[in-house]
Amino acid sequence: MAPVPSAYTLTLSCPDQPGIVHAVSGGLVAARGNITESQQYGSPETGTFFMRVDFTAPGSHTEVRETLAPVARKFGMDWQLHAAGTPVRTLIMASKSGHCLNDLLFRQRAGTLPVEIPAIVSNHQDLAGLASFYGIPFHHIPVEPGGKEAAEDQLRALMQDLDIELVVLARYMQILSDGLCRDLSGRAINIHHSFLPSFKGARPYHQAHARGVKLIGATAHYVTSDLDEGPIIEQEVIRVDHARSAPQLVALGSDVEGRTLSKAVQWHAEHRVLLDGKRTIVFN
Repeated sequence: MAPVPSAYTLTLSCPDQPGIVHAVSGGLVAARGNITESQQYGSPETGTFFMRVDFTAPGSHTEVRETLAPVARKFGMDWQLHAAGTPVRTLIMASKSGHCLNDLLFRQRAGTLPVEIPAIVSNHQDLAGLASFYGIPFHHIPVEPGGKEAAEDQLRALMQDLDIELVVLARYMQILSDGLCRDLSGRAINIHHSFLPSFKGARPYHQAHARGVKLIGATAHYVTSDLDEGPIIEQEVIRVDHARSAPQLVALGSDVEGRTLSKAVQWHAEHRVLLDGKRTIVFN
């Protein structure tokens, strides 16, 4: 009996040149692969080629990697081969606002978000009940004045113990150190309460209301040491008018934040986001 094919996702980037697609397709043929989805993009700004391929093949993960390795070496590829459908182990961090956290937890439980959430971390106790409702361990790691380094040491130990692949800042109101940002490069996603760039600091929706804005929105981006300037994954805006009160803007903004963050996490977990310097290529 022939082995049942396994599903894989191949992502890659390399200097753009002729023959890449042909070579990748040939490598997949050699692996007895059947392509089910393929997307590609050549960046004119950086001269980099990006590709994402879903395929099935009868070989093991190791066998498929060994078959594709010569192609990757020939073109100098930065590449990854993922077993499709494997949930990404994700740590969610939040402070006091639970709307983004609840949206992620609901979607994960409903089976529409391909992540596994072994823990929730907060610098406050406010969201312990929400974590308990979903049956997920809650870790209170307070950040005392002058204690950021100690708190981040606890966080690093927890991530290592739980084999965390992705960190999501779901309205976590603490700035991560430059060192931790570097360690989490490309695998930490933050949600910002605006269509960047815009109002910064406290009470952003109240600032927006006072200025009579006509658009509000949210931006999900990768975390970098440059505050709120990491590569953008997804943005969404909605129109508002003079009749909206500040509390109404808060409610509308909360909905947008939750949707935008969930999309970004889903696309990352499905290996649809590739970094191109300070930009992202999103194959959605």
